[in-house]
Order: sequence, then structure tokens, then C-alpha cells
Amino acid sequence: MTAASPLAAERFRAIVPPLLDDAYSLAKWLCRDADDAHDIVQEAAVRALKALATTSVDRPKPWFLAIVRNAALTWMARNRRKDLAFAGDLADLETVAPLDADAGPDPEAALIALEDGVRLRKAIAALPPPLLEVLVMRDVNGLAYRDIAEATGLPMGTVMSRLARARGALAKTLKA
Repeated sequence: MTAASPLAAERFRAIVPPLLDDAYSLAKWLCRDADDAHDIVQEAAVRALKALATTSVDRPKPWFLAIVRNAALTWMARNRRKDLAFAGDLADLETVAPLDADAGPDPEAALIALEDGVRLRKAIAALPPPLLEVLVMRDVNGLAYRDIAEATGLPMGTVMSRLARARGALAKTLKA
């Protein structure tokens, strides 16, 4: 591999490091494994560095998350069985629904929140991948519909439909 141009390296330093947490979160939800997510984000960063040698980026977050998404899909196609499941860990729950740090310690409330968090993570993990990726990009990474459409290559109406279906499936699962 050839060394990156100084311009590409400068663009990379400005764009990629601030987005690594979002990239890791997306990769972890998509591949359902923390260690694999690290590998995917590393691969995505390498791809981004190569692309920045010839590309100017106006909207970095959807651009980089699209690279992460594609790296995850490629990685999973090469390395995974199709029937793996993921329950996540408490760090994922904090990203989706942080506990109120200002509230006084209430063991009963903490236990209920923990149980609800486990149910929520399981419900999210059970979503089909097309719904899961849109939900994570919107509700975890905070992307706008337009940015999700750009990152996934889907029409905005499809993004909105998948997000509604994902939220509906979560509500149904959590209500049961």
C-alpha cells in the first residue's frame, strides 16, 4: 500500500476521528460483535483514507457511515454464518437510553431499568438487518433521514418506512 498524500491525511484527521464512536456503534449493531466491529471500523478507516486522496466530502457523517456500513456488509458476507444473534452489553443501552445520572440511587428503579434495557437490546437485536441499520443510524447515531438515505443508498421514503416499521416492531415486542 502506498503512503497517503498529505492532503488525504489532513482530510482524514479532520473527518474520521470525530466519527469513530458513531462508526463503532453502527458496526457493532450490524455485525453483533464488539471485536468484529473494531476490525470493521479499522477497515472503513483505511477505505476512507484511500477515498480522501481523490474525494472532497461535504457531509462527512453520512459519507463515513456509508463506508462503515459497506465494510460491515462485506465483512459479514465473508466471515459470518447467517444465524448469529447478539444481545449487546450495557454500553449499548447507555447509547440508546442513558440512565438519569442526576437521580438519587434507587435500587428498585435501577433493576427495572436494567431489565427494560435487556429487553430493549434483545428487541433491537431481533430486528431484520434492513430495519436495524436504519434504526441505529437514526436513533443511536442521530442521522437525519436525508443522511440515512445517502448512507444506505435508499430513497428517503424507504428510510422513513423502515424506521416506522422498526419502531413499530420494537413497540409490539416491548408491549408483549
